[in-house]
Amino acid sequence: MAEQPQQPPTRLPTHRQSVPYAGAVPEVDLDFARTWVEFVNPDDDTEVLRCDLTWLTSTWTCIFGRGCAGIDADSPDMGCCTLGAHFTDKDDEDRVAAYVADLDAETWQLRPSVKPGGKVRRKDWVVTDDEGARVTRTVEVDGQTACVFQNRPGFAAGAGCALHGLALQRGVEPLTTKPDVCWQLPIRRTFREVERPDGTAYTEVGIGEYDRRGWGPGGHDLDWYCSGATEAHGGSTAVYRSNAAELVELMGQAAYDELVRHCEAHERRRLPVLLHPADPSHGPR
Repeated sequence: MAEQPQQPPTRLPTHRQSVPYAGAVPEVDLDFARTWVEFVNPDDDTEVLRCDLTWLTSTWTCIFGRGCAGIDADSPDMGCCTLGAHFTDKDDEDRVAAYVADLDAETWQLRPSVKPGGKVRRKDWVVTDDEGARVTRTVEVDGQTACVFQNRPGFAAGAGCALHGLALQRGVEPLTTKPDVCWQLPIRRTFREVERPDGTAYTEVGIGEYDRRGWGPGGHDLDWYCSGATEAHGGSTAVYRSNAAELVELMGQAAYDELVRHCEAHERRRLPVLLHPADPSHGPR
């Protein structure tokens, strides 16, 4: 597997005060039976991939603009973009900067005004947070706060991430133009060094669901979150196929091909205990 930057921990503070929704939104418990598979990376025998088949064969799909309630009830139209995106490293930030330069007022609603021939300054869209991390700036518009790249409802080019829209416009995968943490969500990659009883060791690369816990302690205070929400599990394609480009980027092509083999075998079994409880095919809840 080609060297990939580890996904940055997007952590939220604990006990953030928020306004609760009027009604309950179906969301399954964080703890339930899962099926995992482990296999050696075909491209690197020092790595073992540990993949959550329950999540990867689930019917989760992004429902932004189609029923997404948003992680913050005060900004319900902003999806999971109410917080600034943490850059993995300088390469991640520089890559995004190259595409920011291609955004204009027709594709980026909150693009700063510049003189003819001028360029948007990096400080217009990047800030340093209290912990020293580089993060995209957030802006409040009509009472809703979100990332500076988030086009708001009613914008002529459509609501949603301007960088995502640029990728679709050019016919490339959104992972090309967006910060690493944005295109990875809600797939979570983790790294762990494991020592075997015989003294040999390997790097475990975990591929699974980026649930509330992935956000840190404050993840439990999110007003809504999609990975365990039943209304977000109505996709026509399993995650391992709908997010194939992201998984290939995270694992490498050879490892992804091996993952597909295991996912297909898992799907053929289709026993209720092996399904994600948020999936409609899981049966009555």
